[in-house]
Amino acid sequence: MPTRRAVTGRSREPRARFAEELRLLRTARGDSLRQLGERLGWDWSLFGKMEKGETIGGPEVVQALDQHYGTPGLLLALWELAVSDQSQFKERYRRYMALEAEAVGLWHFAVSVLPGLLQTPGYAKELLASGGFSGSELTRQVEARMGRQGLLEGADAPPFRTILSEAALRTALRDTRAWRDQLDYLAEMVERPNLTLQVLPQSAGLHGLSSTDVWFLRLPDTRTVAYTEHGYGGELVEENVVVERMQRAYDATRDLALSPSESQKFILRLLEELPCDPSI
Repeated sequence: MPTRRAVTGRSREPRARFAEELRLLRTARGDSLRQLGERLGWDWSLFGKMEKGETIGGPEVVQALDQHYGTPGLLLALWELAVSDQSQFKERYRRYMALEAEAVGLWHFAVSVLPGLLQTPGYAKELLASGGFSGSELTRQVEARMGRQGLLEGADAPPFRTILSEAALRTALRDTRAWRDQLDYLAEMVERPNLTLQVLPQSAGLHGLSSTDVWFLRLPDTRTVAYTEHGYGGELVEENVVVERMQRAYDATRDLALSPSESQKFILRLLEELPCDPSI
């Protein structure tokens, strides 16, 4: 087992420490990311994202890495610390993040912005920059958002349903290539067995969630809580009566949305409408 190093500076943060350990172990072996992917049977780009802190992966891939590097339990322990680390999020979000990490089911509605669990780094960076983040803080917030996406990976990932308003999919990034990457990512994500994505067309008209971005979390104790958010904050809702009323509005909105297969076609049509990338 490799000699443990003192944890200093940035590596005191659990997610950064996990990414650092992955990089150091791989480079010590002299493996490229492609070689690592070929040996373990995963897409090499996943390992690249894990080493950059864009995702922390799922427990299965981490256990395979522990076996590959001969570090039984080390990487899995670091991964568990990274999963539970909420320190990189603003104080007002931390209770929600803690509940999200233990949720056994999630469902969501987006008015105008794609959910963080489905954002690419390019989308997250432009969105967060428009909210006033810059420099190292912007980088840190993007990394934190990408790290959350590990929640959807692995055999034990909770089911996730999202309804995206057409407005959210028509509000493109200024960077056309980054927007194409984002739409490509959505088209790829809809193939995941634990993800259901539906598009609510503008022709559906007004509905009970017309001005409300909302998350619902089903918790292990069978409770459901809701979280409404906007660009400058959010509110955790735990009162049963209020949550139930919001759920009824969500169900009615879902009835107006396109089916998952039609929603996938909608996203692919948006890709076709984009101007050709001159670099291709």
